[in-house]
Amino acid sequence: MQTRRFLRIKQLLDHRQPDLTVLMEQVHKPRNLAAVLRSADAVGVLNTHLVPMPGLDLSRRPKAAAGTRPWVPLQAHKTITQAYSQLKQQGFRLVAAHPDESAIDFRQLDYTGATCLVFGSELRGMSTWAVENADCLVSIPTVGMAQSLNVSVAAALILYEAQRQRQNSGQYSSCRIDSQTYKHLLFEWTWPKIARHCQRLKIPYPAYDLNNGHLLEDVPRG
Repeated sequence: MQTRRFLRIKQLLDHRQPDLTVLMEQVHKPRNLAAVLRSADAVGVLNTHLVPMPGLDLSRRPKAAAGTRPWVPLQAHKTITQAYSQLKQQGFRLVAAHPDESAIDFRQLDYTGATCLVFGSELRGMSTWAVENADCLVSIPTVGMAQSLNVSVAAALILYEAQRQRQNSGQYSSCRIDSQTYKHLLFEWTWPKIARHCQRLKIPYPAYDLNNGHLLEDVPRG
């Protein structure tokens, strides 16, 4: 492991926002899914969520998302109710992007608290249940013939508004991940093959130097 690469990975993790996430309800087009994940990575989202379309193979992520695979985990949920329940239990406010009369301009909402941005499918949009059980609805104003934007474009706009607000409030100025999780993730991002090896053997990760990433213990064989 080169020290320069280790420090770059460490800097990336230092800026991650554990209380900002995205939930996609049956977004199935590979390019859109990839684009949302790239935007999530770009603004420092730590984890993302998806209620997949039936039959969607998540192991075959599109090439456009290849650069985000190690950095933005995608958790699949069987149903939108299951996803909402888990995220609410984790303290997230569910903000659904939905063009409705009751929705507010996305720029008027405060994203500095624990926020999950919810987006619907390209064909049908968001399910009625997802809309009715969201904590807040936001919309992106348009003055053209199109009443809504592509899901990946909408996600990028709202994510960057969240980033702007969080930068202004200093939430990117220091690491916001607890030390144990931070050390665990940093090892997995730095030494992914060794991490998978340890997971397979169900053994702890070897100790490493937090200043340069060098291993301080031998890796057990097995």
